[in-house]
Amino acid sequence: MRTFFAFLLLAPTWSLAQTGSPVSVAPAWYDDPMTQFYLLAGSLLVVALVVLLVAVVMLHVINVLAHLEAKRKAEERGEVYRPAPSFWSRFWQSANEFVPVEKEKDILLDHNYDGIRELDNHLPPWWKWLFYGTIAFSLVYLIVYHVTLTLPSSEQEYQAQVAEAEEQIKIFRAKNPVDENTVTLLTDAAALAEGQQLFQANCASCHLADGGGDIGPNLTDKFWIHGGGIKEVFTIVKNGVPGTNMVAWGQVLSPQNIQSVSSYVLSLQGTTPVKAKAPQGTLYPPDSTQTQTDTLNVQTLLR
Repeated sequence: MRTFFAFLLLAPTWSLAQTGSPVSVAPAWYDDPMTQFYLLAGSLLVVALVVLLVAVVMLHVINVLAHLEAKRKAEERGEVYRPAPSFWSRFWQSANEFVPVEKEKDILLDHNYDGIRELDNHLPPWWKWLFYGTIAFSLVYLIVYHVTLTLPSSEQEYQAQVAEAEEQIKIFRAKNPVDENTVTLLTDAAALAEGQQLFQANCASCHLADGGGDIGPNLTDKFWIHGGGIKEVFTIVKNGVPGTNMVAWGQVLSPQNIQSVSSYVLSLQGTTPVKAKAPQGTLYPPDSTQTQTDTLNVQTLLR
């Protein structure tokens, strides 16, 4: 048990101990300070609940032993043992103000429905105090939200969350400036070399090293299934094609990597592979009607 508690208390500090290490053992989400705070708070809460449970059990055991001792002494004196009401029974009685059965005739009303009599019981105190509490809360709510305007309204909270989300989008786009709408065809040697390396490592198993096509289609001809522009190729590489062997590489490669490999794929146009697979799809660039059809196909894949 002590080892378990020590594990709970020391777990949030592991990532701090790994700060100076070149390789972090903890996952990325574990390095978040708020995550560590929640883990520590949760660990302390679990410890507190266990301690409280143990205290309640021990108190119950002590009460049972005390009642047994009091009963033994009463029997030695020849008396009938009547245990005193417990704290909870006294609390429950005061919280509800039960009328004893022998005094029900004092609150009996004159109503009589088929032999059923009615008692004039009052509302229990806990219910009345709960009602008074809602009135007090409504007054505080009125003052805080509508008089002093101390706390933001629901609309203001929504606007603040929208602004925060937009700021996070700006930060994300600043770190990842390339997407389906902003991608451009790269032609410099460094980018194409990086794209070739990524292609050989991830794509050659299905398209062959020279792009001639095997499980996947031939990438060296001008026929494309989902469009042969840089935006279409980027979209397919990023999101994959459901129901085919083309997986989504957006979870593995960065947007910059996908731009490089997509540019390299387009640079294979016109090359002569050792074993070229038969053309698939339609000739690119197609006519205006086919352009609309390919656009709809890409949009369908993204849904």
